[in-house]
Amino acid sequence: MIDARLITLRTFAQCGTVAATAQLMGYSASAVSAQLRELQRALGMTLLAKDGRGLRLTATGRDLVRRSDVLITTWEEVRSAALTAGGHVPTHFGIGGFSTAASQLLAPLASRLLRTRPELEVRVWEASPARCFDLLVAEHIDVAVVVSMQGQVHLEEDPRFEKMTLLDDPLDVMVPSDHAVAGRDSVELEELVGERWITDQPGSPYHALFTAAFTTAGLSPRISHEAIEWETAISLVGAGVGVGLLPRLASLEGVANVSRVRLTGAERLSRKVIAAVRAGSLSSPLQDESIRILREISQGILATRLEDEVRAEAR
Repeated sequence: MIDARLITLRTFAQCGTVAATAQLMGYSASAVSAQLRELQRALGMTLLAKDGRGLRLTATGRDLVRRSDVLITTWEEVRSAALTAGGHVPTHFGIGGFSTAASQLLAPLASRLLRTRPELEVRVWEASPARCFDLLVAEHIDVAVVVSMQGQVHLEEDPRFEKMTLLDDPLDVMVPSDHAVAGRDSVELEELVGERWITDQPGSPYHALFTAAFTTAGLSPRISHEAIEWETAISLVGAGVGVGLLPRLASLEGVANVSRVRLTGAERLSRKVIAAVRAGSLSSPLQDESIRILREISQGILATRLEDEVRAEAR
């Protein structure tokens, strides 16, 4: 198995400070510093240097971290093969993802895994995409679910991770339930260009996606409100002050005065939701099964959500 002190060094390289490393790994700052000093002594190398009141990796430290990518990948492959050959399952399994994924995908995944493996300890982390990649490096989670445009990691170029597409999550239009298009099966973006729109703040991936859709159609939306969280946008729509976009993955169950309408036409939008694992671990029994379950849950949601909400409104 990999020396835990090397994992601490890799986590320090990912986080940048001893304090952030300690917080992520659940250690004290003094314990992290001690592990890093012990690793330097054991290897006979200067891996860290003083940088003001903190520490930074030396050229030797950076090179060791970079070259250890191959070592970690090989270990993950060895561990996965051994688990598969012996029919064994790890006793701990961590899964992490952004808020919508945590509630709509990870919670049912955890439930399914625990039903078939009551001895397994599953931990769910609701975290930003950047935090999820930190948790993967620190080996606190084994599968991360993120939106590709929010990941802040170029997965195709990063040898530490492997990715799999789970779904292309369409963005629907949400309108007040008394809106003229509320009872329709679909609507085109140009029909709503004159509405007061609720969107994310400038500079965010979703704002860029929103703006690009209107630009492609040669339209200029009237943005009246900015909301960072989907829950805030839903509340604003429910209050009747505007319309907005909502991923199909996000639920409107129990929400009053808001209707979801499918967006059609050339300007229809979607976000790509992906799963990421440490390189070499994909063939591990739990990782492989989790990806299959996540895809099954995702496709079930996409196939039934609109119909379920229409039935709920009818009641």
